[in-house]
Amino acid sequence: MTDLVARTGRLQQRYKAGCRLVAGCIPFKYRNSDGSCDSEPEKIEVLMINSQNGPGLLFPKGGWENDETVEEAAAREALEEAGVRGEIMGFLGDYDFKSKTLQDEFSPDGLCKAAIFALFVKEELPSWPEQSTRQRRWLTIREAVENCRYPWMQKALEEGFTKWHAKMISRNLEEH
Repeated sequence: MTDLVARTGRLQQRYKAGCRLVAGCIPFKYRNSDGSCDSEPEKIEVLMINSQNGPGLLFPKGGWENDETVEEAAAREALEEAGVRGEIMGFLGDYDFKSKTLQDEFSPDGLCKAAIFALFVKEELPSWPEQSTRQRRWLTIREAVENCRYPWMQKALEEGFTKWHAKMISRNLEEH
């Protein structure tokens, strides 16, 4: 197996109307041993990673590049930053935020638009590109909300993910 390496640089970065386009995900799994869906919120765990510049936890996200779909970018960020692979299950929404550290000629104000997805984790890798600077933690939704560094990520979890998950569960129940 070849070593996984994180992408660096901004040459392929996408921008739209002065905003840097970002892709990310909320990686999740179920506590049940059989991996089946469970509607009880306390049995859902989400994966968060530490921030490299301050307290609080984050969901994996990063620049969406010209040679990939937004879903591929979200899955790549989960692999690079959190060392997980899985299946993109649903689009949770677009979230606007301002980056203090990522201002450049194409986004002088640091404006970003993040497309966030639910990613069902199927594999946790023992090593990953950013493991020297990132630790990962599985948390309940309540714990994740309490530890989330950014309000927009809290909103993605509380509004985007929980509403999406509730719809997915009810759809599965109707089919069975």
